[in-house]
Amino acid sequence: MSRLAEFRQLEQKLAAQLAELEAMKGSSELQHEIEFEQKLRDLLAKYNYSLRDIINILDPQAGRASATPQVAKSARKARQVKTYKNPNNGEVIETKGGNHKLLKEWKAKYGAEEVEAWASK
Repeated sequence: MSRLAEFRQLEQKLAAQLAELEAMKGSSELQHEIEFEQKLRDLLAKYNYSLRDIINILDPQAGRASATPQVAKSARKARQVKTYKNPNNGEVIETKGGNHKLLKEWKAKYGAEEVEAWASK
């Protein structure tokens, strides 16, 4: 695109934005919001408070969360210890999960259903 065409395009966008700005200036909603903001800032200055102070007063959790992000704890239930007793040799395993080396060996050798039948809580 030529520089002249780019200039004209930007000029048109600017004219459209200026027209939108003028329309907003006349909006009663905007005037109402500006008035509210000014009164709020005057009130904060009068009592020597900041917006953060007000947030902490109204919702202490929200103020703390934005200042220091905390890691959410998982609601996951703690695993129960399972005890497996091999009836063939009397060996006993206590584990909370299935990632136990000897337990995996037993399941490979005797089958998962058979080994699960040996479990007691």
